[in-house]
Amino acid sequence: MTRFVVTGTDTGIGKTIFSAGLAQATGAAYWKPIQSGLEEETDSEVVARLAGVPARPEAYRLTTPASPHIAAEIDDVNIDIEKLTPPPGDLIVEGAGGALVPVTRTTLYADLFARWQIPVIVCARTALGTINHSLLTIEALRARHVPIHGLAFLGDAVEDSEAIIAKLGGVRRLGRLPIVDPLESATLAAAFKANFDLTDFL
Repeated sequence: MTRFVVTGTDTGIGKTIFSAGLAQATGAAYWKPIQSGLEEETDSEVVARLAGVPARPEAYRLTTPASPHIAAEIDDVNIDIEKLTPPPGDLIVEGAGGALVPVTRTTLYADLFARWQIPVIVCARTALGTINHSLLTIEALRARHVPIHGLAFLGDAVEDSEAIIAKLGGVRRLGRLPIVDPLESATLAAAFKANFDLTDFL
């Protein structure tokens, strides 16, 4: 069974695009537990459009584009952690922002990952600062006994950064997804196939 959680070292680094590529390559469904911000195309809509796979309904859809804990308060919504249980079957679950983004005032995404015990793929950008951000993310997940499946880098190749993060973090490199332009279903599929070994996800 293909079941992974996709998290990242920061927001806006390309986790959703990676999730779409992974879902498309494996045929797994996609689930975003909480969507904050509804004015633009949602992450579920992006993945459905690019990957052509089912997107499970979000447990919470919040209007304000912010961390779930504050977006829920602004929208007068109470997030019940018990409702954030991944649906069964082949599934790609995407968190929001980084692993330590608050879901509520008392629960972080990393805490949810620890509850779920689904292997996590850490997406890391290759730009300046990624070594620190990536190693901190790995340490935070390990401190909570979250299983880490591997690292997926996003952006232009920076070999030394990618290598030292994997070595010092003790996590395997799964590959690197370059910037896909134009970003379409076919170009994403080709880029994912060229830069990742599908057997690493099956």
